[in-house]
Amino acid sequence: MAAAQALFADCRRKQARNFEAYLSTHRTRIVNYGLYQAEQLCSIGSGAVESAVKQIGRRLQISGARWNTASVNAMLSLRCAYLNGQLAS
Repeated sequence: MAAAQALFADCRRKQARNFEAYLSTHRTRIVNYGLYQAEQLCSIGSGAVESAVKQIGRRLQISGARWNTASVNAMLSLRCAYLNGQLAS
């Protein structure tokens, strides 16, 4: 009996059956975090990504600035280069 089936063996609720079907269907895409952590292949936390997103957001916050979708990528590149010391002030 598969792990998902054993987990829901006594459940008769539709949600449990749907979740079991989901796990069976997507079992090849579900990450085995225990394996990755044991092998020290990569960090499984999202802290680094969340920190980067927060930092990028701060770099676009300039008093009085207004951004539109057509120019935000170009301005973000320039702003990051300036704040990283890659451009002269």
